[in-house]
Amino acid sequence: MMAKDFCERGVPAVAVYSDAQGDFAEDRQQAISKLVKGEIKVIFSVDMFNEGVDIPSVDMVMFLRPTESPIVFLQQLGRGLRTYKGKKYLNVLDFIGNYAKAERAPFMLAGRTMSGGRKLTRGELEYPDDCIVDFDMPLLDLFQRLEQRRLHIKERIQQDFVRVQEFLGKVPTRMELFTYMDDEIYYLCLKNAKENIFKNYLAFKEEMGLLTAAEQELCAGVGKEFVHLLETTDMTKVYKMPVLRAFYNGGQVRMGVTEQELLASWREFFNDGTNWKDLKKEITLEEYRAISDKAHLSNILRNPVKFLKASGRGFFVERDGYPIALAESLAGVVKNPAFVAELKNIIEYRTMEYYRSRYEEKE
Repeated sequence: MMAKDFCERGVPAVAVYSDAQGDFAEDRQQAISKLVKGEIKVIFSVDMFNEGVDIPSVDMVMFLRPTESPIVFLQQLGRGLRTYKGKKYLNVLDFIGNYAKAERAPFMLAGRTMSGGRKLTRGELEYPDDCIVDFDMPLLDLFQRLEQRRLHIKERIQQDFVRVQEFLGKVPTRMELFTYMDDEIYYLCLKNAKENIFKNYLAFKEEMGLLTAAEQELCAGVGKEFVHLLETTDMTKVYKMPVLRAFYNGGQVRMGVTEQELLASWREFFNDGTNWKDLKKEITLEEYRAISDKAHLSNILRNPVKFLKASGRGFFVERDGYPIALAESLAGVVKNPAFVAELKNIIEYRTMEYYRSRYEEKE
């Protein structure tokens, strides 16, 4: 937008350039005189007002060039900060159109920079004497969103975890963290496998220095790897969860489960709510009720049991009388109360997350 455009819209304006010619070009001193007298409202300049401009009556400045320098920013802004009779405030028009670094404005107003060193919060900023800076709430929200965007994904997840922890007054379980975590942060977890703390929650808590003595013991041995396997095992269907529930056994973890124990856990799981709909596409309740125990057991052995043993890194094995059992290396692990709690929490969270994602896919 140039002087011509302003004039055509009824706003008197001139352009001041060192070599400008044309209908809207004006001599520097003449332009300043006309501005002071109110004959024009806007002066456009590229290279004639860089330093030493002193027009106290100016009550509006336009930003047309981006800068990361607090000094240049304040010089640009300062052209309109002189007091003048009848002048109540300064209007600032930002035509840069790039708000990627807009959150730096509060810092620049205080003559500070956000680059390098410890980041400051707006509450720590001190403005010059008799200078009041007030941002309206929508603008503060914009600053907050932009600041959050600057943070590394891992840092944002850690911050929200601490927020939930402080709210609950304790270290949250996976389900509690999911319940109280900000939705945006949760989806960041899901979209960034490397930073998804739900895929390696013990390791995350260890990094945060939050492991209990029992959890430290669990992480010191093979239990940590086994827990991580349970967190990451593939689930195109929810079938593995009732099998893991059979192992969990209400908190009395089994080293092996029989066919009848598998069948009982399977029935209990799919009888809950509408879980039965996951057994077969477009299955009806009557069709589900008509499935025989033999057919259910065949499905259990052919699918979740088979795939847990195949992809379980040797933790799931077959033993006499048990179509699926835990490796002997886990005999001590299952007695650790931290493992029992982890197993329960993983089953709850992964079941919930499976149905949540399936519901969103339908929507």
